[in-house]
Amino acid sequence: MPQIQRVWEANLQVYGADKVWKQMNREGIRVARCTVERLMRRMGLEGARRGKAVRTTIPDKSVPCPLDRVNRQFTATRPNQLWVSDFTYVSTWQGWLYVAFVTDVFARRIVGWRVSRNMTTDFVLDALEQALYARQPERSEALIHHSDRGSQYVSIRYTGRLAEVGIEPSVGSRGDSYDNALAETINGLYKTEVIHRRAPWKSREAVELATLEWVAWFNHHRLLEPIGYIPPAEYEANYYRQLAKKRARETGST
Repeated sequence: MPQIQRVWEANLQVYGADKVWKQMNREGIRVARCTVERLMRRMGLEGARRGKAVRTTIPDKSVPCPLDRVNRQFTATRPNQLWVSDFTYVSTWQGWLYVAFVTDVFARRIVGWRVSRNMTTDFVLDALEQALYARQPERSEALIHHSDRGSQYVSIRYTGRLAEVGIEPSVGSRGDSYDNALAETINGLYKTEVIHRRAPWKSREAVELATLEWVAWFNHHRLLEPIGYIPPAEYEANYYRQLAKKRARETGST
């Protein structure tokens, strides 16, 4: 029970029995999943539960949209192959805030984010700029940036910035949540694991600090089922480790 309590608290108190059990096994603590579930129920511990999503997309029909180059296939075989972007809202005592994320699809790693009081192009551009600074994508990587039809993402300034750095824009063609499902998933996890659990929020500063903490935890500690119940940073590190070994073998064979 103390080990369960420790793992649950160390992971922002959002893990249910399945992920607590997975994390304990990663740490070499051998225990049955049913035991973890039973003891968590006895201790009154439970994971975060996702609610219904609310859309923030405001399309601008006067602006031509880029082609949909993803077609709802949110998969990638390497980092910096496909990024997805979206933003969500947060209610505070000082008014509404908006939080944007840029996510690398390969490992589901959040590579850029920003909190703002306004739903402007500058706001989502700031998140993009953080991603560009963090990842330094090469033009040769043929990176695609995918978003919904929100006016901020199809604006001339945003698409112009993508073109400037050699990133191919992509916008969902059918105009529903499935067009940008992975970005919607990141928003949903953020709202469930941070915003709803810690409400009410008093200020922008509190939201920014909590978002910073969550992004760091998400990238380096959160276990994600689609990538084999390991954190995004570890999944990327494994990729680069295997790539280095492959190149070393190729170099040795020549």
